[in-house]
Amino acid sequence: MSVIGRAWDRRVLPWLVEKACRSTTILAERKRWVPQAAGEVLELGVGSGLNLAFYDPAQARAVVGIDPSPELLVQARSRAEAAAVPVELVEAAAERLPFDADRFDSALVSYTLCSVADPAAALAEVRRVLRPGAPLYFVEHGRSDRPRVRAWQARVTPVWRRIGGNCHLDRDIAQLLRDAGFALTTLEEGHVEGGGRLTSYTYQGVAISP
Repeated sequence: MSVIGRAWDRRVLPWLVEKACRSTTILAERKRWVPQAAGEVLELGVGSGLNLAFYDPAQARAVVGIDPSPELLVQARSRAEAAAVPVELVEAAAERLPFDADRFDSALVSYTLCSVADPAAALAEVRRVLRPGAPLYFVEHGRSDRPRVRAWQARVTPVWRRIGGNCHLDRDIAQLLRDAGFALTTLEEGHVEGGGRLTSYTYQGVAISP
């Protein structure tokens, strides 16, 4: 990676991610899904910690948030300290989780599966560390159900991922979850109001680890 590329990823990209993920729509999604996570929770792609304020201490006993970006984890520290539940922040890649099998009671992933290098490997790891029957709560953006939008997503993604931290516009999140062996007990799909045509198709719901 070039010097400019490294500077972009370390200084500019964390700011852009923070700004993009604080929209009113995404805030409403956080308020809806995050409080449902219970027991010891794994948050995949904790980023700057925007979800941490919404965990319900009556539900969640503790949260372990992982992210590969040390810059984003620095931003997350103050939010972790202010959270209503104990939070541990761990620098790690989703494809190589440093945890024992069957450790977690639930997991949460929001706007992360679009950018992991190997989503199949990441989801296999989530299944490994979740207890049998444990829920994975997900809120993600991805491949549209509109053919013309899908075509543009495919055209733009090769450039978009270079400036957007490997963010893919055209991943079919529901199919990725099914391919990983999760059972989708709740699935809501569709373009959200006010979002960009290429980025606003969301997948929200609950996937159960067998």
